[in-house]
Amino acid sequence: MGTAAHQEPNYMKVFWALLVLTIIEVILVYLPMAKLFIAVALILTALAKAFMVAWYFMHLRSERWTLVAVTVIPLLLALDLLIGLLPDIARVPF
Repeated sequence: MGTAAHQEPNYMKVFWALLVLTIIEVILVYLPMAKLFIAVALILTALAKAFMVAWYFMHLRSERWTLVAVTVIPLLLALDLLIGLLPDIARVPF
């Protein structure tokens, strides 16, 4: 049994993807939309960026599935909490 070669990710591609997501976040803040939609969109883009950083820079891509599950399950629980609280958040005027 040989060890699998660790393939380095294309860091410049990841950088540009993170930059594009950051620009989208900045644009979202200035769009004339409902504050709730902007908040949800910002949270989703932040989660996408956090996933990309963990997947590529923390090398979760090459880890065992149990370590990935330990990092993904809390994110899913936080997302479930956010979705569960959205009805209460929507009633609060910003």
